[in-house]
Amino acid sequence: MTMRTRTLGTTGPRTSALGLGCMGMSALYGEADRAESVATIHAALEAGVTLLDTGDFYAMGHNEMLIGEALRTAPAALREQALTSVKFGALRDPAGNWSGYDGRPAAVKNFAAYSLQRLGVDHIDVYRIARLDPDVPIEETVGAIAELIEKGYVRHVGLSEVGAETVRRAAATAPIADLQIEYSLISRGIERDILPTTRELGISITAYGVLSRGLISGHFSRDRQLAPTDFRAHSPRFQGENLQHNLDLVEALRRIAEGKGVTVAQTAIAWVLSRGEDIVPLVGARTRARLTESLGALDVTLDAADLAAIEEAVPADAAAGDRYPTAQMAHLDSER
Repeated sequence: MTMRTRTLGTTGPRTSALGLGCMGMSALYGEADRAESVATIHAALEAGVTLLDTGDFYAMGHNEMLIGEALRTAPAALREQALTSVKFGALRDPAGNWSGYDGRPAAVKNFAAYSLQRLGVDHIDVYRIARLDPDVPIEETVGAIAELIEKGYVRHVGLSEVGAETVRRAAATAPIADLQIEYSLISRGIERDILPTTRELGISITAYGVLSRGLISGHFSRDRQLAPTDFRAHSPRFQGENLQHNLDLVEALRRIAEGKGVTVAQTAIAWVLSRGEDIVPLVGARTRARLTESLGALDVTLDAADLAAIEEAVPADAAAGDRYPTAQMAHLDSER
């Protein structure tokens, strides 16, 4: 396995070809084992993965504290190579309900203070609001992050789930390292306007959901029962006929993967890697076994014939169902 490196934008840090999305280790996808989560983060760092992605609202700070523990107990050399990517701004109540987003400059600095403490670091490498606050101009939010950069608390400005116009406004305010947004074989909306804009401006993409929350991992069974607290139990793509249709797409992809002697997940990740050097896929592995499988994608080469076969098996817009429930889709500036 060869671990390649990529730069987040024209001014951002160099990171490995894959990043580790840590959300599932704390919330939204069922129970996770803390010791195994820490071991998985350590294994990722040992394998050369540098980018660790989290959000301060993932289990109300639990995920940041988990990463902090993993960094604190990792060998110094591995700890020093780690890059932290943090999303902020999502508001929650004690019951875990969502209540909007806060991008006011004072709130930005407040959120950062708590994240630095929970992570146990003196700076955050990439800092970004999770969703656009409709009541606060993006220029004000980005400007506050820029002030944190001036004071040494943050290294780079990132964006998350915003549309092309917002990307342009943000980039006119401060240098933007990357845009984090969902991108996978069955979530390709960014190809229309957003990806051309980020490439024009020299802004990288950090792609989350590359396995569509396990839907196109090759491991999701048709009769799987999800707990009410699992995000997927409410996701349109995992419901009824939508699920059956989407798993039919996975079976078509499986035939291609088996022909190459690799797994479905490795094929799906390799496809995202093939889309350009400016794209860093986040893999949401919660165990060392799943991490090992994901890292195997780095050794998968997709030639023109492979890509054509994948396109035929899983065309753009082939998925059934939105990627979020209706209420959450309403908060996505990237969908407007």
